[in-house]
Amino acid sequence: MSGALWALAAGAGFGLFQTLNRQAVRGMDVYMATFVQLLVSSIVLVAISFVTEDISLVFSAPITAILSFVAAGFFHFLIGWTLLNGSQKRIGAARTSPLIATVPLFGAIVAAVALGEFPTWLEFLGIGIIVLGAYLVSKEGEDPANAANSTQRFSALLRASWMGLAAAFFWALSPVFIRVGLEGLPSPMLGVTIGVTASAVGYAIILIWQRERWIHIPITNEAWMFKLLAGLLVGLSTWMRWVALDLSPVAVVLALTMISSPIVILLSPLISGKHLERVTAILWMGTGLILSGALLLTFL
Repeated sequence: MSGALWALAAGAGFGLFQTLNRQAVRGMDVYMATFVQLLVSSIVLVAISFVTEDISLVFSAPITAILSFVAAGFFHFLIGWTLLNGSQKRIGAARTSPLIATVPLFGAIVAAVALGEFPTWLEFLGIGIIVLGAYLVSKEGEDPANAANSTQRFSALLRASWMGLAAAFFWALSPVFIRVGLEGLPSPMLGVTIGVTASAVGYAIILIWQRERWIHIPITNEAWMFKLLAGLLVGLSTWMRWVALDLSPVAVVLALTMISSPIVILLSPLISGKHLERVTAILWMGTGLILSGALLLTFL
């Protein structure tokens, strides 16, 4: 299977994950939600690694490869997933997902500077279409009362958007370390397992340190169910993303996985309710642009 198809499959999985995760974080502390997500994902990936991979490769791999995978995991999982969960809890899945769609913009810049991968003009066109669609979707959540005051409008959008945009930035950084790690340990499965597991261990330490903020907060059975399903989905989807990164340019993979945005917009009202996740004409327009850009990149 080509890198483009792996990336599309990962994007679909991420879309389902974000939709289910929105319900989970509504009933959980952000730190606890992220730890459960990491723990479930690490268990799934360790199990798959033992069945499908040669584990001895980890012990013979250069230390630089291991540390690169750990760094990628910290940027993408420990930091990025915390910001994602925080943004979903604050503004919902349908508005968070378009903010994450800015990953190709950050990723193209990072890849050009760090890896020397400059997208072709057609790839730039596809990325631009996706980013334009994300912008239109983001504008849908703007408060009309602040439309006449540009300063208040910018301040309000920044307060609502910073966590989603920060998650996109850290997600765009992680492929640089993934590429370095794959040079010494050419196994995306083992690489993602190392990254997720290291992040889960790191997060356990964070939870112990921050135990006062979550230890007395009850968690409903519904939240547990949605979080466990979301953790399973995001673990599998992350593995597929790392396989794609090993087969295709970073900017292309980051753009194609943004197909998760229209999936979230389509499914979130069904899962979370239309009163929490609104779907409007602007949302549909932005979704169409995101899909068009993804399809353009797929058939290059």
